[in-house]
Amino acid sequence: MDASYDLIVNSPGRINIIGEHTDYNNGFVLPTAIDKKIQFKFRKNNSDKNCLVKSVDFDTQFSFDLLEISKSETQWENYILGVVYEIQQLTSNLKGFDCVFKSEIPIGSGISSSAALECGLAFGLNELFDLKLTKLQIVELSQRAEHNYVGTKCGIMDQYASVMSKEGHVILLDCQSLEATYVPMNIAPYKLLLLNTNVSHNLASGEYNTRRQQCESGVAIIQKKYPAVQSLRDVSMEMLSEFKLDLSTVVFDRCSYVVQEKERTLNAVEALKNNDLKELGALMYQTHDGLQHLYEVSCKELDFLVDFSKKYEQVLGARVMGGGFGGCSINLIHETAVAQFTAEVSKAYFEEFEIKLTAFEAMPCEGTSIEK
Repeated sequence: MDASYDLIVNSPGRINIIGEHTDYNNGFVLPTAIDKKIQFKFRKNNSDKNCLVKSVDFDTQFSFDLLEISKSETQWENYILGVVYEIQQLTSNLKGFDCVFKSEIPIGSGISSSAALECGLAFGLNELFDLKLTKLQIVELSQRAEHNYVGTKCGIMDQYASVMSKEGHVILLDCQSLEATYVPMNIAPYKLLLLNTNVSHNLASGEYNTRRQQCESGVAIIQKKYPAVQSLRDVSMEMLSEFKLDLSTVVFDRCSYVVQEKERTLNAVEALKNNDLKELGALMYQTHDGLQHLYEVSCKELDFLVDFSKKYEQVLGARVMGGGFGGCSINLIHETAVAQFTAEVSKAYFEEFEIKLTAFEAMPCEGTSIEK
């Protein structure tokens, strides 16, 4: 333990095996935290209201007053301020603190550095001041911070996975009831390889929120005939097809993807339980196809990587992961092929786009925790 700090917390990024853009539609997702994390160091500074937060990676810091929390012009500060604001809605026991953090999570890679930042801060402050918040409260307040201060109307998957994950498992999370089932991730001799396009995406730029609005507009029309429908979670393809003429082509496509992805996610869990990795890989490819053509959140760099992977029988499946428009592809690949495939795809990618690819393996790990 660093003697000058009271507490060290590690907050991981996450991957999602399948179930993309379904969380804010009350569907199912299959995420887990991974062994890439943000490390936070906290200390009380014996003031009632003065706070100092420093980012090692950006080599920058800012201070704020607990009695005067408001949005910042600097985007990353809003993740911090949003969490502090949401904690203050639940307890008055927060006092002045200093925090420094350092990240191993590539920003914009689709492995949710934002949720790790929110959850790690909330988790640490909860411990530091004995706020008695539950893990679920930490998850939910971190999500609200992203809605209210950052402006991204995200679902709950990222925060839930960051806090609640168990080593060696993925979480089948029902985003409607928040019921979670831990599914063992026994995929040896296969591994999960992430290929980072190093093309950045900013979800807050509006495309993410646009997709959410399109799904909600579809639900509003379906509800006129089926009042019990609360979200796309309650819609089948058979029901949706009744509204093909009532919905614009774009909205119909968006809704079709979400309804199909709900089924794929549940099928993927069965494939994992049956150790049918071929089926799991096939479902991943189907998801990418839907994200590319129906949900339209892919990009030419991601499509190139997924298409390239199809030439290798040692790769069972691949798809865009995360919000889209850049970030990573996730690949289910035989461990003996990782080195050669990585070298060949990196070379081809550079020749095509003149961008260097970053590759790393991802192992399911424990959620946000205190470093002993």
